[in-house]
Amino acid sequence: MTFLFAILASLSFATGGIFMKYANYFQGTANLRPALATYLLFLVGATFQMVIMREAELGVAYVLVLGLESLFAVLFGFLLFKESLSLVKAAAICLVVIGIALLHADAG
Repeated sequence: MTFLFAILASLSFATGGIFMKYANYFQGTANLRPALATYLLFLVGATFQMVIMREAELGVAYVLVLGLESLFAVLFGFLLFKESLSLVKAAAICLVVIGIALLHADAG
């Protein structure tokens, strides 16, 4: 259940990042709907992360959520905003995922 909540928290934070980008992406000033969606999704992500913190070690839970969030953010950036995905970025994300797996395996 911890890993599922970590995925949900990470997806919420990364999706909030998408809306954060849209809040200023099309206009020079903040766009209200994407800004509100950003806050709502960050609140949802923080709620899932608080549930995880009750069951898991602080360091492991925090790194798990942040690492998965970075993976989702890079994927969303590549798929939605046509951001570059170089070999170096892909290798770095692989290292993050390996680190997460090692932390999760050691904690549990």
